[in-house]
Amino acid sequence: MNLPQEIVPALQGIIPSTIATCNAEGKPNVTILSQVYRVDDDHVALSHQFFTKTYENIRDHGKIHIQVVSPTDCTLWLIRAEFEREETAGPIFEQMDMQLEAIASMSGMQDVFKLHSALICKVTDVVKLEEAQRPA
Repeated sequence: MNLPQEIVPALQGIIPSTIATCNAEGKPNVTILSQVYRVDDDHVALSHQFFTKTYENIRDHGKIHIQVVSPTDCTLWLIRAEFEREETAGPIFEQMDMQLEAIASMSGMQDVFKLHSALICKVTDVVKLEEAQRPA
């Protein structure tokens, strides 16, 4: 599944994303995600900072739904993905850590934001929500 070029502005971390997961029993969990980072045409990396339940669900169940918003035109995108691996070092982690520091600095939360890991996920589907599909 190739990420369309049109989605790239929504992956800049300017507007926080929403992530939905569920545990093995199917109990849902929805939370805010600071960063969805484009790794390549088929993968995104999610910033693992705060979330415990979401992290457990991702590790146990692996299926993820993410909503991202483009800061240029407020277009909503839904990304379905599957967890592949976790990175705590290396170029992806370092780039995400640097971007997270910038986000934290802009929001006055430099001492709060700490990247624990980058959760690398394979994108299985991307849907652009058209005007008629957007929630009221």
